[in-house]
Amino acid sequence: MRDKIASVVKRIEEISNRKAIRVISHHDTDGITSAAIFSRALQRWNKKFTLQIVKGLDKGIIDALPEKEVLIFLDLASGSLDYLKEKKTEVFILDHHEIAQKIPENVTVINPLLFNEEMCSGAALAYLFAREISENNRDLANLAVLGMIGDMLDTNIGKLYSEIIKDAEVISKKGLLLYPSTRPLDKALEYSTSLYIPSVTGSFKGVMELLRDADIVRGQNGFKSLAELTDEEMSRLITAIMLRRLGDNVAGDIVGTIYLIKFFNKLEDARELSAIVNACSRMGSPESALGFCLGNKSSKREAEQIYITYKQSIAAAMKYISESNKITGKNYTIINAQDKIKDTIIGTAASIMSFSPLYPEGTVIIAMAYDQDKIKISARLAGRKGRNVREILTKVVMPLKGEVGGHPNAAGGLIPREKEGEFIEELKRVLEIELIKI
Repeated sequence: MRDKIASVVKRIEEISNRKAIRVISHHDTDGITSAAIFSRALQRWNKKFTLQIVKGLDKGIIDALPEKEVLIFLDLASGSLDYLKEKKTEVFILDHHEIAQKIPENVTVINPLLFNEEMCSGAALAYLFAREISENNRDLANLAVLGMIGDMLDTNIGKLYSEIIKDAEVISKKGLLLYPSTRPLDKALEYSTSLYIPSVTGSFKGVMELLRDADIVRGQNGFKSLAELTDEEMSRLITAIMLRRLGDNVAGDIVGTIYLIKFFNKLEDARELSAIVNACSRMGSPESALGFCLGNKSSKREAEQIYITYKQSIAAAMKYISESNKITGKNYTIINAQDKIKDTIIGTAASIMSFSPLYPEGTVIIAMAYDQDKIKISARLAGRKGRNVREILTKVVMPLKGEVGGHPNAAGGLIPREKEGEFIEELKRVLEIELIKI
């Protein structure tokens, strides 16, 4: 894969002498960090380029792209090869999603799945590209780590990511996956949206009881942050939390590696930074997310304010889901939010549900929300073992002239809005058939 990246760098060097470059990237954390890395590298390389952030690709978007420019896609387009083969220009794709179509002659794809490499994010590929251009781009490694966290690829670190983490300004330690790990522990526990603890989350009294049971005491300046706990204190805290989550099949997922990244000259929790970037894009401000990643101070202020609004929107979405009627069957739940939840945050709501102890491991969660004349579909798998949700969506969505992308445990799609009822009925049928096969 490294040799292929090197050849792509040389080819872009050749083409850029006669053609401008257009970069198209996805609007989630991985896509934004990919765009930040790639655009900074191109800027330092003295290349003329334009950057476009999109929620997804369809034929209309691809048809509108100018053929007088070389097209470079980051963190998307692996599922759009049939459309891209019609473009009369060279196309480059740096992506990690599954490829289900034949790669056209005018398209060059850098994807770990094609090289039997460890799974890595789009940001990691963008970083390897940037470092191939110049070793001076090693300072962009922090953004590659953020992309890794954003796509939840931090649970199985291999040689490639170990190399990137070594390049980055990162401190890591084993511990509770509760963010922000740099804020006082009592506040992080009470207001957490990343880890639900029965009788603790949202309850000051419950937090105090938990910390007392874990024998973690308040100091003169308040409680320590999670990152400041000793190994013994961390162990006691994890034990106290797991006792409150008895019966939860994914209890082990609350423990992992905490990454602290140097950002704006301060150590910050990578998961919190990733959440801020994601929030900006979900709330329709990818430019603030990009500026935040590139170190712009005014963008930082904007991003932090958007993050507050985003968390309020997520809270409202989860309240709606908890109170709404759901379609449920054996090991699956379907939520049709229609226009009650923004299409840009329905995926986040589905992810939160998939990590909730309310849903046993293996539960397939399908959430739907209107997106103008289409319906955005987000599919998640509770826990780590169970059915391939991307395959399930593909079976239902593709016959309806829709689009599908993603991974076995987290996928998404779009269908025409008039196919709403047909989609739900066919989805239920496929889920029941899949259950029988199991």
